Amino acid sequence: MTMGHNDPVFAIGIVAQMCGVHQQTLRNYERWELVIPQRSSGGTRLYSNRDVELIQQILRWKDEFGLNLAGIEVMSKLLNRINRLEAHVEDLTVEIVRLREGNTQTRLPG
Repeated sequence: MTMGHNDPVFAIGIVAQMCGVHQQTLRNYERWELVIPQRSSGGTRLYSNRDVELIQQILRWKDEFGLNLAGIEVMSKLLNRINRLEAHVEDLTVEIVRLREGNTQTRLPG
């Protein structure tokens, strides 16, 4: 069995050490809904590799741009919206290509 990028594998203490932050910082990120770890059946927070990357991105935004949590929340929402729109454009592009190919295949020779 292979471990997926979104599989919950790290406890909060490990993630705090990996990212160089206090556990309370990670709880605050969850409170602000910036990073929402999965929970074990016992309620333990479990973070995925994707969650760790997101935390590291948040820390870079804080360092590089001096953003507070409210600014990070806005930036995160905007980036999520951009990602959804890009995925939608990709879906529409595939549909256009499919329709064009279908039209050329159904045309009768002139």
